[in-house]
Amino acid sequence: FEGFMDYLSFLTLRMKNCPTMPDLDRQDYVILNSTANVPKAIDVLFPYKRIHCMLDNDEAGFRATQAIALEYSYRVRDFSDNYRGYSDLNDYLCGRKQEQKNSTSQAQEIKQETGQRATPKQKRGRGI
Repeated sequence: FEGFMDYLSFLTLRMKNCPTMPDLDRQDYVILNSTANVPKAIDVLFPYKRIHCMLDNDEAGFRATQAIALEYSYRVRDFSDNYRGYSDLNDYLCGRKQEQKNSTSQAQEIKQETGQRATPKQKRGRGI
């Protein structure tokens, strides 16, 4: 992962998509905090048979993934295609939440257009 928020987004998505069997404790994770740390990560990744890269969908993320793939070739899999159209995994997660909010807002607008009350009127002050 390029950043810690992307890692947390991954955990959120993993628990949502696989709540009964997330297998989070059977894997190790590397958070770069900057693509400048790729050379350090290359040394750390040496013993792993499979390396899944979930870096940002920008030039720095692509270059970092290529550098890791150059070192470990067939062991590397680039997962950034899974969140294509978003700058990173966190934006992907937030984008999905925003779509859910938009559908709720649209439902409220439809209710208002048809004359139905979208939210119950709140009482003011103390009741007798």
